[in-house]
Amino acid sequence: MTTPDPGAELARLGREYADLVARLEANQARFQRLARAMYRVQEDERRRLARDLHDGLGQNLTALKHQLMLLQGSLGPAETAAPRLADAIALCEQTLADTRQLSRLLRPQVLDDLGLVPALRWLGRTLAQPAGLSVEIEAGEVPELDEDTRTLVFRVAQEALTNSVRHAAAEHAGFRLSAGRGRLRFEAWDDGRGFDADRAREGGRSGEGSGLGAMRERAALHGGTLQLVTHPGAGTCLRLDVPLAGDAGRLAP
Repeated sequence: MTTPDPGAELARLGREYADLVARLEANQARFQRLARAMYRVQEDERRRLARDLHDGLGQNLTALKHQLMLLQGSLGPAETAAPRLADAIALCEQTLADTRQLSRLLRPQVLDDLGLVPALRWLGRTLAQPAGLSVEIEAGEVPELDEDTRTLVFRVAQEALTNSVRHAAAEHAGFRLSAGRGRLRFEAWDDGRGFDADRAREGGRSGEGSGLGAMRERAALHGGTLQLVTHPGAGTCLRLDVPLAGDAGRLAP
């Protein structure tokens, strides 16, 4: 009876292990590609909905407002229907403004047309200024970013600023953007009340605060990390670190 060669057996096990690791890495890469494709589809759908809101519902509301104003012009101030008509015009104007804002928040056209930094400025004006929150933007020389990276940074900024407006009771907030050694670094901060990060993570595991968890997973799909730094009474900072795609030499606007 032939005695098994321990060296040959170890070599066989080594080959099987290496093959298993290679298959796991291939499956992980395939999963990441599928997940990134899912987010692209999601953003395309947001873009389509934003366009439909602006070009469809928005234009219909504009036409309705115009018709109501023509009717208002045909009535005298003593007409009993005049106050109700004025209320209807005001409601139409507010609904039109809400529709336009929702359209832009779904997928701001400025992000696709002008780039990330103008989109961050627009985000500060749209979300923060109405709440009395001033927003500072610091942006160094950043290579031109691909669409996936631009969208990732914008969504992190949107999540952070929304939380600042809703929960932080902050007076100031800001975005910092820089690049170096093949990586993009982005920070979103506020000087608000802060919170217990460990407790927030526990809440996230129980289904609360899922926005930050989704952003962290989205960053990981791009090979990046998203770190939360906060303490009660010491403000909040979200730090995104993600590799740059390719060797982009041109500067983003």
